Amino acid sequence: MWFVFAAASAVCFGLRGILYQWTSQRPIDRNLLLLGVYLSGSIIAFTANLIVGQPGSLGAWIGVLMGLFSFISNASMYRGFAVGKASLVAMFTGLPPVVVVIAAYLIWGEKLSLWQSLSFVIIVLGLLLIRYSNDISWRNLKGAGWGALAMLGFGLTDLSSKQATLLGAEILPTLTAMYITGTILFGIAWLLNKRRLSVIQRETAAAVEANPSGKDPAEASHFSQAAAELNTPVLWSTAKTLLWGLVIGLTNISGMMLVMPAFKLGVTGLVSAVIAMNVILVLLYARFGLKERFSPLETSGLSLALIGIIVLRLAG
Repeated sequence: MWFVFAAASAVCFGLRGILYQWTSQRPIDRNLLLLGVYLSGSIIAFTANLIVGQPGSLGAWIGVLMGLFSFISNASMYRGFAVGKASLVAMFTGLPPVVVVIAAYLIWGEKLSLWQSLSFVIIVLGLLLIRYSNDISWRNLKGAGWGALAMLGFGLTDLSSKQATLLGAEILPTLTAMYITGTILFGIAWLLNKRRLSVIQRETAAAVEANPSGKDPAEASHFSQAAAELNTPVLWSTAKTLLWGLVIGLTNISGMMLVMPAFKLGVTGLVSAVIAMNVILVLLYARFGLKERFSPLETSGLSLALIGIIVLRLAG
């Protein structure tokens, strides 16, 4: 049964990835977008718990850690995409299952059978081939640090989810704590960025007033850098961005509601590996929706990942 929950969660996160990909092509404030995603989760989890009445517990406070690690992973991923090679950062985001399976063995003593280990290796290898399908070389590792931090954050989010289930935490109180934490953190990030842009705007205006002819090289350089940041088009209003974040949040909260029972019933590393298969849905969207062609590595990775799933089902 854990496989059904994990696979359904992967579908939800795959849909989230497709919406993220579509949104990334639009001029939008990503911190505000993610604020909307987590605000949506907060509202849904809190409201659902008011209706269902699941009791809070000490384990539910693990949701705060889940929110913190989720914030770190998402913020690091987007920062990595901003400063580094996208394919390199994307490769790291496919590696959390490796972190999870090692940590689960060290913390809880979880072991995989021979067939489970084989399926895990095949799935992770397939994910790596998919992620590694673009040109990555040792000369182009800029953004690797942010990618590694994102990988660690996603892995710790999965491990925290498992720990919450081990402590007997109910799903809705835990997710409420998680999403409220994420909402607060992304809200702070959005406000800080908004304040930074406001400062740049004032400094730019002051530089123009003090050096209208642009003859001072230092002032001119500072002005050009500031202008570059301010010239980034933000065509979507605050309300529209927040609303779209609330819509994307529906896929996110749906996936998380399926994640916790999957971790409760299944082996941590295998659940994490199946959830990471959401990349396949995004890849299929790119192929049939965006009409992108598969490279040989992408085709091989997709095939390996599907073989790994078949082996995993046979092993179960």
